[in-house]
Amino acid sequence: MGTSKTVQQLQAQWVSSENFRRYGQVIFASLDGKGYDVEDAQLNLQNGIPRFYIMRLEKRGRKFHKITRHVQCTQCLGSLEGKDWLITVCPPHNEVNEPVLEEIAAFRIPGNCFIKLHEGTWHAGPHFDHETVDFYNLELADTNVVDHFTHDFFKSHQLEFEMIL
Repeated sequence: MGTSKTVQQLQAQWVSSENFRRYGQVIFASLDGKGYDVEDAQLNLQNGIPRFYIMRLEKRGRKFHKITRHVQCTQCLGSLEGKDWLITVCPPHNEVNEPVLEEIAAFRIPGNCFIKLHEGTWHAGPHFDHETVDFYNLELADTNVVDHFTHDFFKSHQLEFEMIL
């Protein structure tokens, strides 16, 4: 006997500094020589060795049923080659230790900026329709080993999500 699942569609909205504030920051280009201020990524990388690398992702599509978070550091993501991409996020709610379904939001990220996720922000993605996208990723060297908490909506709610444009 199989377990049936429900697919919930999430309308992806274009990201802006205002609509993304609960989850992190959106960083756009600034003129060279501008001083450091609140528009710059407010990073927390103090709990380990920072790791800045390029990760190649292939054929991610728009569906997911798992969402992840990192509570010990911020994370920055951005695509190379100007490719747009998608991410789904949910505020931390550390006292609950799981994402709140009603607070999940999907965003479309243009290829001319990057996002910084607040510590503990749940995220699914990057997702995209391209064959391959290279992303730069700034986190800690051991983030995916010691600070990687995943919630599986299929196991908890027999639920899968699909981001739509």
